[in-house]
Amino acid sequence: MPSPKHILKQLERITGDLIEIGICSRPNFPKLSAKQPGIEEIGPGTGRSTSIAMKNRPYYEIYETLTKENYYNFRMLDGALVQMLYRFRDKQIIAHVLAFFPSPDLESFRKIPDEYLSDEIFANVTMQNIVPIPLRFDFDCRKDVAVDVVHPKSHFTLGQHKNCRIPVSAPLTPYHFIQFILRNFYDTKSQKYSGKLSAFEQSFDLTITDREQELLYVHVPKK
Repeated sequence: MPSPKHILKQLERITGDLIEIGICSRPNFPKLSAKQPGIEEIGPGTGRSTSIAMKNRPYYEIYETLTKENYYNFRMLDGALVQMLYRFRDKQIIAHVLAFFPSPDLESFRKIPDEYLSDEIFANVTMQNIVPIPLRFDFDCRKDVAVDVVHPKSHFTLGQHKNCRIPVSAPLTPYHFIQFILRNFYDTKSQKYSGKLSAFEQSFDLTITDREQELLYVHVPKK
């Protein structure tokens, strides 16, 4: 079971990897902080915490606020924001929010110089049929929150839809989450960015219930 220090180490290493790969334009290195006795949180080391991403606000405002408050781990070359927040109690994970916020204004990337448009990443994000949809992996094991099937402890949400909670087999480590993002949104036919990340074998224990496994769900690799 990864400890807070394990997760912090992963985040630090992955931040360095994304800078070296050249796919991250603005990184914020992570910070481990003690919020109260026994409670530790890991999040972006700059900016201030905001819950706007959970509120009923237009997506453009959510994106602009996160950008203004500098509360994200990475700003990718195409303007997408990646945010990773973890909370532990007595070294055991109790919650996480792992979110991917594509730029709501892809039109600005359609006006970039021709030399960038020759890159496969920019060719992909500037396609006219691309619709920016945020996604989020949440984990919350509080007894007054988690409800079998209805509100799985670990779940996947698309488009900020309040009742979209696709079961996930376990909490995600930073490595699993960034692998997912790179493989599905940035890897191209000739460039496999996901293969350039430092590998980590730690994983969290399963939290999915028997009933949730009878549904379509997301499986988290054991390593």
